[in-house]
Formats: sequence, structure tokens, C-alpha cells
Amino acid sequence: MEAILLEYAWVLLVLVFLEGLLAADNAVVMAVMVKHLPQEQQKKALFYGLFGAFVFRFIALFLITFLVKYWQIQAIGAVYLLFISIKHIYDTKFKAQPEDDLEKMKEKKGSGFWMTVLKVELADIAFAIDSMLAAVAIAVTLPHLTDITVGGINGGQFAVMFLGGLIGLIIMRFAAQWFVKILNDYPSLETAAFLIVGWVGVKLAVLALAHEKLGVIPHDFPHSTVWKVIFWVVLLGIAIGGYLTSVAKNKKQQQA
Repeated sequence: MEAILLEYAWVLLVLVFLEGLLAADNAVVMAVMVKHLPQEQQKKALFYGLFGAFVFRFIALFLITFLVKYWQIQAIGAVYLLFISIKHIYDTKFKAQPEDDLEKMKEKKGSGFWMTVLKVELADIAFAIDSMLAAVAIAVTLPHLTDITVGGINGGQFAVMFLGGLIGLIIMRFAAQWFVKILNDYPSLETAAFLIVGWVGVKLAVLALAHEKLGVIPHDFPHSTVWKVIFWVVLLGIAIGGYLTSVAKNKKQQQA
């Protein structure tokens, strides 16, 4: 029995690590979505949005075999993230407008509090399916701990997936809050943040295109080492490049 419990503890640690990795890029998206809100509302929007996402993930564990049939969920998420990324970069970089007009434009285009909460929840739904599939693939290898089944999954395996997802959401919530602070301290990083949002949109598009119902690209490609290396190298390149550019810009402004 002790050996089984140790195996469960190890798988839980693996799931937490996996969720932590997935939370890094997801948290940037969350931070960008709530940044336009007043500072006191940003934490609330993240809390309510991710609480709703937690409820969805709990329900989705019962329905995962049904949900994975629909590539449209990830496709919609991809289109939305690519849209807000391209629109922001176009509005700020290619529209010739005075600085004051840009600030007013940002204030107008920002959604209200509850609409922002809804967007946070919808974004997490798009992210959730892939992470839950990975959790199921890992957890079902565990020996059965009880005779109870939940949603067709052994009760012990379900508990591990549930705890891993819960801890992952908590990590995402605090990571997003940290990213909001960075964006406030370095406003010029916002362009890099939106580039990351677009790149995460590409990630969801790859998942949708690899779905067995579409088969545009090989089904295993999104989970291959090659794609994971490409994704993280590009994401880190955007983040580091954006940070260095932002620091250099801040120094110039201080010297001026």
C-alpha cells in the first residue's frame, strides 16, 4: 500500500510540474486580458475568472471523453487569441495616432469587469482540454486505489487529476498577477506580451489542426519534442527580446 501511495505522490508532483509549465504561457494571456482594469479589480477578475475555470475543469473531468471530440473549442480559442494579438499590434504600431489618443483608445477598447471575467474563463477553457488530456494519460497508468469510479475513471486516479488541476490553477492565478505587475512596471513590454498571446494562439491552432477529425498535420505533432522545443524557444525569445527592449527604452526615457 505504501508503494502505491508513493507512486500516487510522484504522479501528483509530475502533474503539478506539468500544470506549472502550461501555466507560464497561459498566465501571460490572463495578465493581458485583465491589465486594462483598475488595479483593485485585476485581482478580483483573475480570482472570479479562474474560479469559474476551476468549476469547468471539475465538470470537464467527467466529460473529457466527450469534449475531446470537438476540435472547434481549441480552434475558437486560437482565432480569438490571434485576433486580439494582431489587432493590438496593428492599433499601436501601424495606426498613426498621438500618444494621448492611443491611451484613450486603450481605455475605450477595454471590456467591463464581468466581460473580462468571462474572457478569462473562456481562454482557460481553450487551454484546459490539452492539459486535462495530458493529466488523464498520466493518471490512468496508476493502479486502482479504490473500487469507486468517477466519470468512468477510478476514484484514486480522478483525485490525483483533480488535485493536479487545482494546484495548476492556483499557480496560474499568482503567475498572472505577477505578469500584470511586470506589465505595469514596464509598459513597453505590452507589445511582447501580445506577441506571446498570438504565439499561444498558434499553439492552440496546431492542436486543432492535429485533431483526429481534421488531420491537417500529424496527430502526435503537438506533443512531439520538436514542436515543444520550437514553442518554448520562440516564446522565450519573444519574452527576453521584449524585456531587453523595454529596459533599454526605460533607460533612454530616464536619461532624456
